[in-house]
Amino acid sequence: QEAIDSLNKKASVEILKVEQKFNKLRKPHYEHRAELLAKIPNFWLTVFMNHLQLRKLISEEDEKVLAFLKAVEVQEFDDITSGYKINFYFEENDWIKNDCITKEYHVGEKGEPTATSTKIEWKANMDLTEVKDNGKEGQKRDFPHQSSFFCWFTDDCDAVGDVIGESIKDELWPNPLQFYLNPDIDSDDVEDEEDDDEEEEDDDEDGPELAYDETAGDDAPKAS
Repeated sequence: QEAIDSLNKKASVEILKVEQKFNKLRKPHYEHRAELLAKIPNFWLTVFMNHLQLRKLISEEDEKVLAFLKAVEVQEFDDITSGYKINFYFEENDWIKNDCITKEYHVGEKGEPTATSTKIEWKANMDLTEVKDNGKEGQKRDFPHQSSFFCWFTDDCDAVGDVIGESIKDELWPNPLQFYLNPDIDSDDVEDEEDDDEEEEDDDEDGPELAYDETAGDDAPKAS
């Protein structure tokens, strides 16, 4: 068992080196993709609105701001295992002063995740994360029970089970075009399709089942 454990540790190190290598190879392709996507009007707004989970968190006012979102970027830290960050790049707009706002996820020595975010510099009277009714103006909304997508950047308390961060990193970032082109796509749908394909392949490999022709006697098999 000790020999197996030792090999597993060596394998983990080698896999990490390969992943670091390919992250560097992917980088120029991601940059080129970002340049092309930035030329498509409302690209990232459309991607977010076509994601079945994320669009539930986006208000009409959020949509107006996200229309100025020109790029989304996921950057894994060099050692990969310690975390990653998500960058939102904005064109000049009437809501946010920042050119870029960032949310970072860090994994501690014991494996506990933490998150930190850029403070959004809202223009005067344009802060979407403030409640402006029922006499509670200036009170921040709580995430995930928020009325603005941008409350995600104000909540760094619990990085476990962050639907927004995980959806962006694992689903949108690898291939945002599939969400832009297909408004009905969802991660569950993709998984179901893959499972169906695997089941069909298994059926093909099994070949035709044999049954027995009752009219020909007990020992006469027939294809079904």
